[in-house]
Amino acid sequence: MVSQKITIKNPTGLHLRPAGILCKEAVKYKALITFNFKGGTANAKSVLSVLGACIKSGDTIEFVCEGEDEEEALKGVVAAVENGLGE
Repeated sequence: MVSQKITIKNPTGLHLRPAGILCKEAVKYKALITFNFKGGTANAKSVLSVLGACIKSGDTIEFVCEGEDEEEALKGVVAAVENGLGE
């Protein structure tokens, strides 16, 4: 299991378009990819889970990846967030 905290930079947070881009990146990997936010855990491969977390700009989330390609998965989702998720 590997994990990393990251701050969301998108001015409007994770609304539908960036949430969809995050999920598209996450489903590329076999590892289970979740994130922790405000005491809850959400599945990064589910758009509804990502939207349901109500993540705003400036919020910090912690990605947790578990499985055979966990290192690559963590690098991939963190890079996607750092690159602004298409915004």
